[in-house]
Amino acid sequence: MEQRKRLSAKEKMIVLRELLENKVQIGELSEKYNIHPNVIYNWKKTLFEKGKTLFEPTYRTGRDKREKINSKTEEKIARLESKLTDRNDLISEILGDNIRLKKSLSGDE
Repeated sequence: MEQRKRLSAKEKMIVLRELLENKVQIGELSEKYNIHPNVIYNWKKTLFEKGKTLFEPTYRTGRDKREKINSKTEEKIARLESKLTDRNDLISEILGDNIRLKKSLSGDE
């Protein structure tokens, strides 16, 4: 039994572009790419059904969502960096107090 041929989205678009722009017959494409004609018909159907979402406003909001996520991530990073700075300052203060305390106990001052 012959194994199914798996094409990437880019390769599928190349086949569909030949079909739609160059008006190559499905039978010719089927032979050229060794793909069953029904598969090409299904790709074409999917393209026309889902292609309309490219022009809907909700498609463009994906970019807005990514920008919003990026800004939230940047805010979180800034907040965490601030906490680290505060923590490092506190550690330095405690170490300084510890050193002064050790010196006073040992009589080095």
